Amino acid sequence: MPAVIGLTCDGDLDGRRIYLNAAYVNAILQAGGIPLLLPSGSKKMAEEYLRIIDGLLLTGGGDVDPRLYGEEPKGGLGRILKERDEFELYITQRALVLGKPILAICRGMQVLNVAAGGTLYQDIARELGSSLHNPGGPRNAVHHRVEIRSGTLLGQWLEGQVGVNSMHHQAVRSLGQGLRVSATSEDGVIEAIEGTGEVFVVGVQWHPEELAHLYPEQHELFKRFVVAADIST
Repeated sequence: MPAVIGLTCDGDLDGRRIYLNAAYVNAILQAGGIPLLLPSGSKKMAEEYLRIIDGLLLTGGGDVDPRLYGEEPKGGLGRILKERDEFELYITQRALVLGKPILAICRGMQVLNVAAGGTLYQDIARELGSSLHNPGGPRNAVHHRVEIRSGTLLGQWLEGQVGVNSMHHQAVRSLGQGLRVSATSEDGVIEAIEGTGEVFVVGVQWHPEELAHLYPEQHELFKRFVVAADIST
């Protein structure tokens, strides 16, 4: 049976809608996995999800509440969903303990880092003076390049500089435990992180789900994730 991949979901502030960009679902399907949407819920629900899924995909969305990494909100902080934050931090921490493969995208990479004890820049433009990472335009448009570090998991199939799309205003500041940097942008912002152990744990700040049908190397990220999840069952 193909690997079952759990995908976290976004929602409205008033709790009336749960939704997810279909590009995530399509990328998992094209990589041979079975996508299963995971609405936010209780810790008990998270444990039930973890019994079913073989891998966890942390998707994009709003900002992570800075109080969850020991800071007060600053200017530039965007939309926060308390229930989503709490649910995703818990299920990520548990997935790390259980050795479940994880692919974390944009906000998902930030959640992964906070779950491991790291911190974030609440707003890149205000804190770093960079406007490189949220230029607008089509979601599949390549906006800037990232430098892939050799000797990393990403470096096994992505070499040197790679063009990526970009739709974020927060970023990793201090790394969480058990994580390392695997890519940076030209202005020094961390663009990818990964686990230092044997389990597939990868976070990217760009949106490969929007590029997977255009660029083989972006599809390869999902393929390797699904294969890792399949092996772990």
